[in-house]
Amino acid sequence: MAKSKSGSTKPRRAANRNEGKLRIGDHWNAIRIIALSQTNPLKAIAEFVENSIDAKARNVSIVRGKHKGEQYLKVIDDGEGVADFHYLATHIGDSIKRKLKEKGESGVQGEFGIGLLSFWTVGEELVLTSKAEGAEARRLHLVKDDPGYKIRDSRELFDQPGTALHITPLLSGVRMLSGEKIQSYLASELRDRIRRSGVSIRIIDRSARKELAVEPRRFTGQLLHELPEVRSPYGEIIVELYLTVPGSGAGVALHKQGTRVLHDITATDAFRRPPWTSGYVEGIIDASFIQLTPGTRDGVVYDDAFDALIDAIAPVEETLSAAIEERRRAEEEEASRAMLRRITRALKEAFAMLPADEYGWLGVKGSDGRSTATGSNTGGASSGDGGEHSGDALEDRGDGGGDADGASGDGATGSSESVPGVAFADTVDSAGDRAAQREFFEFPGPLYRLDIRPASAKVPVAGQRKLHAVARDKARRTIDAGVDITWNMEHGRGSLDVTEGEFATYLAPPEPELAVVVARARQGEGDDAVEVEARANLTVTASLTGARGADGPLAKRGLPGYTYRYAPGELWRSKYDADQSLITVNTGHPDFVFASRQSATKLRYVARLFAKEIVLANFPGASREELLERMVELGLYMEQNLR
Repeated sequence: MAKSKSGSTKPRRAANRNEGKLRIGDHWNAIRIIALSQTNPLKAIAEFVENSIDAKARNVSIVRGKHKGEQYLKVIDDGEGVADFHYLATHIGDSIKRKLKEKGESGVQGEFGIGLLSFWTVGEELVLTSKAEGAEARRLHLVKDDPGYKIRDSRELFDQPGTALHITPLLSGVRMLSGEKIQSYLASELRDRIRRSGVSIRIIDRSARKELAVEPRRFTGQLLHELPEVRSPYGEIIVELYLTVPGSGAGVALHKQGTRVLHDITATDAFRRPPWTSGYVEGIIDASFIQLTPGTRDGVVYDDAFDALIDAIAPVEETLSAAIEERRRAEEEEASRAMLRRITRALKEAFAMLPADEYGWLGVKGSDGRSTATGSNTGGASSGDGGEHSGDALEDRGDGGGDADGASGDGATGSSESVPGVAFADTVDSAGDRAAQREFFEFPGPLYRLDIRPASAKVPVAGQRKLHAVARDKARRTIDAGVDITWNMEHGRGSLDVTEGEFATYLAPPEPELAVVVARARQGEGDDAVEVEARANLTVTASLTGARGADGPLAKRGLPGYTYRYAPGELWRSKYDADQSLITVNTGHPDFVFASRQSATKLRYVARLFAKEIVLANFPGASREELLERMVELGLYMEQNLR
């Protein structure tokens, strides 16, 4: 009992146990929780390198090797060193760096005083040897899951200030970390810190006998220069964004003062939306004021500072969305032009194998709005409601009935294709010197195949059909010399005017028949000789159904462009508008949706729609059976050339 001044005793007021300050009940258990909160060994290695950068090191070496059967990891720098080992070991959570920041020191990253404990995720024991300016070299020894520490004088010779961190033995999972993995991680994790500090980081992998240099990661996309200025009352925000190719693994990382906090900002709900999820953008957003999660330092605290970052980035999102939309439109237009070129080439090859007097191209519009004849090899642009694509105009494939080789593309009377703004690889080059180089260097290789044009045709009784045998190499280039070609009748009562040479004429008998003409090509002599053969199926008929003369409405035309129209629920797949010279494809049709899952399937689907429109235009009034037969015929020869 306490006595008052008057000598009386009064009971002491009991302490209020309902109020107070939080305290740690078990300090060692708290340290264990902090040490085990870092689960990424690569992040731990980055922590060690950052400590070297904070110590103003100019050179950092990371050595990975094996000694007496145990693997080790060393981080050696030439920084300012550690002056007070006792303070370092006894002030977990009270970093000297935080006090330096409070005094206005810039460029210092750590602030929690727990980075050294990250060695628990790398190995069993840590030995930190360091020498500060004007002090002796000393050594700190820590053991995983052991609360004790030892500080001793170092026997190593340190002529200059610096630090050497040695961890051994490495944990089993860390032993698989190669020098390349460490190099790639540090290049992204410390990208801006390396650039700003100018530090040189080397990785010496003695197990793999390699030495690697860590260079700041370089982005491969197109840098966006016209982004709006980003400001926040909390501090500086640096935005560096690039447009890239979707699916390249790119993403926008969140950094703090040059150190990566999040690999991709879409890991947060606030940024899990376009344009960040589009896949078209990569780069970094560096906010100096965001708060990191102390344990892992691989996350961000969702506080007022983070909300300020979201608000400041809003103007950038609008500009970025517009740039991505423009890129998408350009890609779609280029994909459409590329698809049209491939379909055109396939149709040209197919027409060369089919009777010239039965198939013709669709009409295209010239620049004056009138249908373009194929005497010119330039096509006008065609437009529709859903978009604009350039049409092709192709030269006539021959005389309309005599020689079906007009579209052979073999350099004699081959047709040429042209889409405005696009040069075809096998016909017209955008630069004359490139075309000359291609003509000089692209010599044909060994004989690989033989094509007969046409491969299938109808011939009137007592009529004739000129045939052309084209020898090609494996790359489908025409072989002009060194190949001997012979002809013979395999089936039928007709005859050939010659038995040797590149050209032959089939002479039909006075009665209908199915004739098969065989051409054989031979290159070389003796055992090294290469032989290939091809067949042409000729149908001799008393009358030709659906024949189109050279002066017919479709004898000299081109190939129109195409566009998309989303019409779900409607049964039509495509429509050909002769006035607009445009084929409209229904993107809402279930077949288009199914085909669009793979680019190759989509290409073949659109090609079949072109074939359908060509058959319908070439054979008006034909029966359903004949239209189906023509579709199968055209599709067969078109598919093998669709590539």
